[in-house]
Amino acid sequence: MTKGSVIAIDGKTVSGFYDKSNKRDAMHMVSAFYAANEIVIGQVKTAEKFIEKTAIPELLKLLEISGCLVIIVAMSCQKKIVSEILNKNADYLLAVKGNQNA
Repeated sequence: MTKGSVIAIDGKTVSGFYDKSNKRDAMHMVSAFYAANEIVIGQVKTAEKFIEKTAIPELLKLLEISGCLVIIVAMSCQKKIVSEILNKNADYLLAVKGNQNA
């Protein structure tokens, strides 16, 4: 990545994947999006939607983000995630809601 690049990380449920008749659960993915080129540069599958906070550190380990700005939504604001970003020599911007302790 180029120094100063923006990497947005977010989780989504894959639309149309849930299939009750075949007992197939919905698929949840956490993706890293490289804003400058508008491409996904990495993804990991999660067992459930709310497991993002454990999947994001795994995703970060796969990426070369030194010098980049990583943006993450409020649900994934965790000390472990911030530590992984800092260990990769990157910066972060976290959206924190009022119901989260500092």
